[in-house]
Amino acid sequence: MNTSFVEDLVKAVEVLRSGGIILYPTDTIWGVGCDATNPVAVRRIYEIKQRQDTKSMLVLMENPNLLNSYIAEVPEIAWELIEVADSPLTIIYPGAKNLAANLLAPDGSVGIRITTEAFTQQLIQRFRKPLVSTSANISGQKSPLNFVEINDEIKKSVDYIVKFRQDDLTRSNPSGIIKLGVGGQIEIIRK
Repeated sequence: MNTSFVEDLVKAVEVLRSGGIILYPTDTIWGVGCDATNPVAVRRIYEIKQRQDTKSMLVLMENPNLLNSYIAEVPEIAWELIEVADSPLTIIYPGAKNLAANLLAPDGSVGIRITTEAFTQQLIQRFRKPLVSTSANISGQKSPLNFVEINDEIKKSVDYIVKFRQDDLTRSNPSGIIKLGVGGQIEIIRK
């Protein structure tokens, strides 16, 4: 592990623990993130994105075993979907708990993605809490597919910008999204 990678992790965790907002690379596109249990930090992200707080944001975790801490009852099919997913998959679960209330959809659901990308996995492990992850754009504008496409307004609004992967010009895509209902319903939101 190189020194700048570790320094980025340490600084990002420090900012997150103080209630701050980070701009960071994820397993999909660059994200704006904060402590998913901190309603003040979550509100700041809505303000930065100029987004209505009725539009929920997703949460990143690094380990599916943590789902039971944040979802009242994880639908059985979720475990299978996580296991067979061969690309990033966000699953919207009913009955969220222990997360900032202003992060949840009006029906109490929340989208969670289990990340397999090295930086975000280690960031979440060191922080020991799930992270908000929302595209690094002003609401209604196109999602940036790499760091250079991120609007300067977003960059100026966050408390820390992760240096890792800023020079990676690979064009990434958002995750697929599936919504699970309490009665076993499955709805594909985005492939």
